[in-house]
Amino acid sequence: MAVPKRRQSKSRSAIRRAQVMKQPVPHFVPCPRCGEARLPHRVCPACGYYKDRMVVEVPQDEKT
Repeated sequence: MAVPKRRQSKSRSAIRRAQVMKQPVPHFVPCPRCGEARLPHRVCPACGYYKDRMVVEVPQDEKT
């Protein structure tokens, strides 16, 4: 079994962990039905449609 020869410093461990914390900014796309910004491959929160199909019922007062 492989065992490290020397202990890794706190600085080096923090540098490695910092790369994990870097998350890309979510990319929003316009909904083809209502034009509202939404995440790709997700149900539109404004109209409730996904791929030309009603998935979530959205109350009428929230659509404005």
